[in-house]
Amino acid sequence: MDDMNMKVAGRRALTDNICEFTLEPVDGRELPGFTPGAHLTIETPSGAMRRYSLVSDGDAPTHYVIAVKREAESRGGSASMHDDAPEGTELRVSPPENTFELTEAEGYLLIAGGIGVTPIYAMGQHLARDGEPYRVIYCTRSVEDSAYLQEMTELFGDKLTIHHDGGDPNKVFDFWDEFEEPKNMKVYCCGPAPMLEEIEAISGHWPEGRVIFEDFKPVEVVRADDVTFDVKLEKTGKTVTVPEDRSILEAIRDAGVPTVSSCESGTCGTCKTKLIAGEVDHRDMVLMDHEKEDTIMICVSRSKGGEELVLDI
Repeated sequence: MDDMNMKVAGRRALTDNICEFTLEPVDGRELPGFTPGAHLTIETPSGAMRRYSLVSDGDAPTHYVIAVKREAESRGGSASMHDDAPEGTELRVSPPENTFELTEAEGYLLIAGGIGVTPIYAMGQHLARDGEPYRVIYCTRSVEDSAYLQEMTELFGDKLTIHHDGGDPNKVFDFWDEFEEPKNMKVYCCGPAPMLEEIEAISGHWPEGRVIFEDFKPVEVVRADDVTFDVKLEKTGKTVTVPEDRSILEAIRDAGVPTVSSCESGTCGTCKTKLIAGEVDHRDMVLMDHEKEDTIMICVSRSKGGEELVLDI
């Protein structure tokens, strides 16, 4: 299905750095439905493509609802949604996709950390409507940092466990009691990497497929030791400098050169580009080994050693 033009029909501040967006089709078209855990890929006002989980009901939707956290080190996506997408703004939106599907089980444990609450809240609403057995654990820094806290408290009642750690690593939630003995249920987890890594480590003795993780940042696009390098665009003869804190894709886009992308996290293959010369630090999760000699995913990969790369662009 083709991308859709949608407008920001409403905005609501959920916390100081999380904003909810209600999106409606510009042309009044019938929107594709979706299942809990689904996300949208949106071309943000900066041009960056970003994925955001859907919070709204996916049955015969007339609009889509997402929540966006302004990331402290935003490279253009979340900051531009907060700063440059007032009501009435038109955005290009891809149809819903679901890589975090809620599937049949005897019972469910839903675990959310921070902005990872968005798909978990959607799943909880679905399970509550269907009368399924479920519990929700919601971990945040503080009450003020907790999106949808009031709505979840009212809807989930005693099925909801809330934990605030105040930013103290010594006060994070202890998940061991939940995972010590494998249970006949499925566990869905979405949140920051340290929380997901901890749960993965303590659930290794559970049967495969019982503990499911969602993480929109599978690839570390920018690393602390990255350096500036140049990229020569063979078709135009133009040379673009890639700063240490920007990807090749972002630098080319910043230079006004049209680009094609989707996930911008090294997982979809849309920005695959022919490599003419140079040694690449491959960071994607798409390319086969035999493709790496002459192909690069420009959304995440970089020059190895800071030497110039020549691309077929």
